[in-house]
Amino acid sequence: MSSLQELQDKSTKSEFDKKILSAIPHMQAYVKHRLYIAESTGIVPRNMYFSNGLIDDSILDYHESGYNVDDDASTVRLKLFKTVDARLDKLFEKEAFHKDTISTSEILEEELDRLDKKYVVDADLHFIMSEDLDDISYKQRDKHKHLFLYDDRDATVMKALEIEDISVKDSEKILGQFYSWLPINVSDIIDLYIFGRLNFEEISRIKDIELKRVERIFEAVKKSMRKNLGA
Repeated sequence: MSSLQELQDKSTKSEFDKKILSAIPHMQAYVKHRLYIAESTGIVPRNMYFSNGLIDDSILDYHESGYNVDDDASTVRLKLFKTVDARLDKLFEKEAFHKDTISTSEILEEELDRLDKKYVVDADLHFIMSEDLDDISYKQRDKHKHLFLYDDRDATVMKALEIEDISVKDSEKILGQFYSWLPINVSDIIDLYIFGRLNFEEISRIKDIELKRVERIFEAVKKSMRKNLGA
């Protein structure tokens, strides 16, 4: 029985168990979305990794690393997120070779056809039309970067990025472009905020970076989105 299932099946849950379980829903949303991004952009093969397995392994890591049963729920949640985030980082680093070996037959060409424009993001987080780029580092990118579309998640992301007055159809296209070209480490920060429901200070502690840097990244992403939408 997995650690997560064991916690959920306990007839009498300890107060500490309850603290762990209270963090699971947002961890599930976050991990599922990170895997979705990784699969859609070719970092990991489809259906090889699942959120429950990664969360279960993270709970084991958390227990084995030593913990304080007197930690409050917020502290437990933060430590669990830090553990699962580290696991995802290692996984994506290990599996990154798939981006170079993925067959073009696995890329959904119909999604490419539905997108009117193709953007990349430069070092300053500006969206740039791919055909306008002259830098050789951009030219060496895969010809058919996987641009994927969204479903019920789009409203959550658009609201968090303060993008309004966009039709459902357009928001799907925008998010497909957005997540396909946004650097993976930057989209991780966005997802910790949107799907993990963590604030900037908590994210800075998880990623071990300055609070001001997290704030600058998030504001730069929002600004770039609005600029390219003409908002």
